[in-house]
Amino acid sequence: MIRRGRPEDLEAVAAIQAESPEASGWEVGGYLELDFWVAAEAEGVVGFLVARTVAAGERELLNLAVGVCHRRRGVGRGLLQTLVEGPAGTIFLEVRESNAAARNLYKSMGFQEVSLRRKYYSDPPEAAIVMKFHSC
Repeated sequence: MIRRGRPEDLEAVAAIQAESPEASGWEVGGYLELDFWVAAEAEGVVGFLVARTVAAGERELLNLAVGVCHRRRGVGRGLLQTLVEGPAGTIFLEVRESNAAARNLYKSMGFQEVSLRRKYYSDPPEAAIVMKFHSC
């Protein structure tokens, strides 16, 4: 089940983020002020997505992570589907150049690679691929 994130989800989200070094390391307490979604199963939260509106008709995907034991089961795709089915417009994201699994997921959902940001990530140092999705 995918639903809006709540304060009681933050501990599980922090744990998922900690076990996902390829994900961004944002402060999870701030997620409550953003477009925050979680994927929940019987055992609790297994994945999350955080986005924000940056301008009229433009959003940015800040973070998407799924717990290690729940990957490759459609959880990330379901969370991403919730985002792309939202208001029409453009969604941007940055993804580590080495994160082929995420890049392939985004491409399969209609995102296109539009640019490269060298030395974007610092831990470890790596370039970011900027991707864009547009809906009408």
